[in-house]
Amino acid sequence: MIKAFVVGHPIAHSRSPMIHGHWLSTLGLDGSYERIDVAPEDFEAFLRSLKAAGFAGGNVTLPHKEAAFAGAEVLTEAARRIGAVNTLSFDGQGRLVGDNTDAAGFTAHLDETLGADWLGADARDVVILGAGGAARAVVAGLLDGPANRIRVANRTRSRSEAIVELDPSRVEAIDWDGLDDALHGARLLVNTTSLGMTGKPPLDIKLDRLPAECAVADIVYSPLQTPLLAAAAVRGHRVVDGLGMLLHQAVPGFERWFGTRPVVTPELRALIVADLVVKR
Repeated sequence: MIKAFVVGHPIAHSRSPMIHGHWLSTLGLDGSYERIDVAPEDFEAFLRSLKAAGFAGGNVTLPHKEAAFAGAEVLTEAARRIGAVNTLSFDGQGRLVGDNTDAAGFTAHLDETLGADWLGADARDVVILGAGGAARAVVAGLLDGPANRIRVANRTRSRSEAIVELDPSRVEAIDWDGLDDALHGARLLVNTTSLGMTGKPPLDIKLDRLPAECAVADIVYSPLQTPLLAAAAVRGHRVVDGLGMLLHQAVPGFERWFGTRPVVTPELRALIVADLVVKR
């Protein structure tokens, strides 16, 4: 039986076991996927134990993504660009490989929700709110697409400027106070902060300057419709929730560990949505 895992601290909230368990069941595969809670001080030893424990690999969530980056023996190009690892596996030589599938998961959900030509032919400005690890992954994914200019707004400007390093010709750091001007002409607005998440204060921005054709995305998936997405929907904007990113980022890891590429289906989404509603 092939074994995989998700590791974090805490980890009880993770929906990854539901996602991968659904795929194992529907595909009829002999495998397991478990939650493992590991404190930061024990994470290095945990990585060293994986091969002996018989794991094919697993997912990494907070607060271990940077530690997994440091502990992997081989890093994919995606992991190097983002500076964090969310997926672990072993290569043919038995080396621990660190990958990051967040960028691909985000853009796959954009394409699924908005269509592959969502940026259109001309207006290709994107505005990103926040400058943490999630913002870096989102920017990395968008740089692989047709976005002409990506503006990153964060209350601490130095953090935005660190993301500019991904591509100084297309990524720009802007002051939070200059957000209104940046929104004018944007084709996509993405919230990568935790504001609007259950238990957190809402994201306090005005959408008055957004053009009608601008889509609005939020990587938060609890609640599924954040205050930002609710306000955008009232204005008639196309909206993209955070759940799709979670579902699509899981696909490459599952394929790597279990040898079959799964599909994100309406049935899987409904399963996770139902769980989100029950546990609100």
